[in-house]
Amino acid sequence: MSPPYPVELLTLFPGMVSGYLGASILGKAQEKGLLCATVTDIREFAEGKHRVTDDAPYGGGAGMVMKPEPLVAAIEVARARLPGAKVLLMSPRGQTFTQPRARELALHAAGLILVCGRYEGVDERVMGSLDGELSLGDFVLTGGEIAALAVVDAVARLVPGVLGNVASSVSESFEEGMLEHPQYTRPPVFREAEVPAVLQSGDHARIARWRRWKSLMLTRERRPDLFARLELSKADQKLLARREEDL
Repeated sequence: MSPPYPVELLTLFPGMVSGYLGASILGKAQEKGLLCATVTDIREFAEGKHRVTDDAPYGGGAGMVMKPEPLVAAIEVARARLPGAKVLLMSPRGQTFTQPRARELALHAAGLILVCGRYEGVDERVMGSLDGELSLGDFVLTGGEIAALAVVDAVARLVPGVLGNVASSVSESFEEGMLEHPQYTRPPVFREAEVPAVLQSGDHARIARWRRWKSLMLTRERRPDLFARLELSKADQKLLARREEDL
């Protein structure tokens, strides 16, 4: 059995992330020895009675900036604990996190150290201790904790054995560069809305064809940017030309 995939979160608010990491699939992955998640309180590396981790920005301006001393110290200890791990700061100016990036990180067996920024940002001198910055998208959060948890969740579920059902991890949105088809479960009729007959037909070839058609159509309608990048096969092109009732 392979060693657990190691991940460490550096944060000023460990209570914000510990609960999520210990629940549901991530919690079960740790119980099975597939994932090892550690949460480190950056304040433990701050000096003085009050463990101050922020200060006013040079040059003036609103808000506070995270100090370099405690943050760099926390990073260095984490690096010593996880040699070779990628150290990434969750930051709006970082590289956008995508499914291919999640796969790349999941293959990095040495693991992942995620730094959760706070306040107006992090002292620029911390950047020399990082391997890069990572962003969830073009919006701003009050801190990096939510973003870091999203990254851990996306990466951990790609670690072999974490999901259990391998098939589910390769048929979801973005795995093939397009959106996933709609899903249904019982009852067959809910408030007059019926499950499509094709899904109740038992015809697996027809079901697969319908699901592919739905994925292509949804991607074209809702994410034209993704659709424009798809390399459509001849079968896909023929499928798009058909009507749902003719599938």
